[in-house]
Amino acid sequence: MPASAATAGKPAAFTAEFRMLTVSLLAAAIGIVAGVIAFLLYNLIGFFTNLFFFHHMGFVFPSLQTNTLGFWVIVVPVAGGLIVGLMARYGTDKIRGHGIPEAMEAVLVNRSRISPRVAVLKPISAAIAIGTGGPFGAEGPIIQTGGAFGSLVGQVFHTTAAERKVLLACGAAAGMAATFSTPIAAVILAIELLLFEFKARSFIPLVIASTLATSIHIRLMGPGPMFDVGTHDFGVPRALPFYLLLGLLCGVAAVGLSKLLYWVEDLFEKLPVNEMWWPAIGALGLGIIGYFVPRVLGVGYDTISDILTDRLTLSVLVLVLVFKTLALVISLGSGTSGGLLAPTFMSSAAMGSVFAVAMNRIFPAAHLSPAAFALVAMGAVFGAASRATFTFIIFAFEITRDYNAVLPLMLVCVIADGIAIWMQPGASIMTEKLARRGLKIHAEYEPDVMTQVTVGTAMTPDIPTIPATMPLLELAGMMTSGHPLARHYALPIVDGEERLVAIITRGDVVKRLEHEPQSSATVLEAGTPDPVVAYPDEGLHEAVERMLRAEVGRLPVVSREHPKRVVGYLGRAGVMAARMRRLEEEHVREPGWWGKTTA
Repeated sequence: MPASAATAGKPAAFTAEFRMLTVSLLAAAIGIVAGVIAFLLYNLIGFFTNLFFFHHMGFVFPSLQTNTLGFWVIVVPVAGGLIVGLMARYGTDKIRGHGIPEAMEAVLVNRSRISPRVAVLKPISAAIAIGTGGPFGAEGPIIQTGGAFGSLVGQVFHTTAAERKVLLACGAAAGMAATFSTPIAAVILAIELLLFEFKARSFIPLVIASTLATSIHIRLMGPGPMFDVGTHDFGVPRALPFYLLLGLLCGVAAVGLSKLLYWVEDLFEKLPVNEMWWPAIGALGLGIIGYFVPRVLGVGYDTISDILTDRLTLSVLVLVLVFKTLALVISLGSGTSGGLLAPTFMSSAAMGSVFAVAMNRIFPAAHLSPAAFALVAMGAVFGAASRATFTFIIFAFEITRDYNAVLPLMLVCVIADGIAIWMQPGASIMTEKLARRGLKIHAEYEPDVMTQVTVGTAMTPDIPTIPATMPLLELAGMMTSGHPLARHYALPIVDGEERLVAIITRGDVVKRLEHEPQSSATVLEAGTPDPVVAYPDEGLHEAVERMLRAEVGRLPVVSREHPKRVVGYLGRAGVMAARMRRLEEEHVREPGWWGKTTA
């Protein structure tokens, strides 16, 4: 039964609660299924990795540093690239990329509708790309696949576009939670990158989906993230000056990564070959890099663990930093399928560790922990690159569960974010692709001013009224003779006891007199009886919504104590004035105490 039928005649509050319960139940199912999908995709990647690199059946992620393919390690990624290219051409090109921008596009352009084909082909293409050596993580495809499943659920059942967006976000959040066992960060990621709102209708389902997906992760894959984190000495407050420098470095690195990735994409678009071949060409570059530096191949969770537990030498860290970044931008820039988080984590963690080692050599008394700086840089670079800084502060904290990490994480992440905003305003690694397609992403959100202003504040008080018995021709004469009533586009009509009975506009007058130039009708006969009204104590948002639903541009305002007594008038000018007041609050500087005391 459609929701509208199930809740017909019920109060608005009851309907909202009923819909929230329905969406929450659907979110619970999405969270469980997304957790299972994450487990299956994780194992599918392991299966392909074992098959292509070690020629045996297995599901446990092997370390590709130990592969014995020799020169053939260059060929395997090319084969995977060819398969992904064919799937993109003859299946759907939505499998290209790392997943999150595609989910954002579905929200913005397609009313949160994602094709079933994407839900099936995205995880398979990602498993093939990563299983043949692609330097990606499983999280991006899992996030997109979870989002696609949430969207499909919203399409199967009777939902609004807003509810479908919530379900899509629930699937995406559940996908991240099921990958990294970070339910809080997953909820915030969905809010920052997909919903851009903080409402009970979305927050409650998100928490339910992420909690259940994390529970599935714990049950099927064990507690904790995919990689070891270890115990760190963050050196607070002793190391805070060095964290300041690290924040600057991470901000520059975030912008550099984004610009480098899209520069490589632009280069591929200039190639004189069909885009079906691009993933194979990118995979060839990956294979050559992987032949000399095998650590760049595959998801690299083992290498991330080595960095975060300080097991790598400086030379290896530099190799990982340089060549993992190159492998990532070449592969992802070619339009293949894979996630961005894990490879960015690896290269940025290596950068943070290299920074700490370098500072220790320059300042021997600093005693900085390379692993601690690696962890902080890991969250800061991706947070600044994606403009989801809060998400990755919480993410890094969740994977360590160490409260001592909070201060350096907050400091470094916000400095990096500020640098990235300054150097690359209005764009991020998530939104640049969409911006090139003409889609503008509003990355900040705030309460609508209309929810904070009452009708009584925005209305025009003491509006004149006219009696119901006034002849229409008399009103027409007033409107054309410079009478004070001519300043008003619409006028409330009242009966002998000053009770509102109708409203009449200039358009009503003109329309009636065009057909009957000498009409003997009264204003009551020409006006609109029982008009939609507003109340002084209600929010402006509610009144404007009522205007839109009734398709009118103005509302008479009546008292709640005397429901037919007109106390004002709300028109477009009043609504715009409320907006103008917010602009003034944002941009008009007021005299401060300093100016007064020194004058």
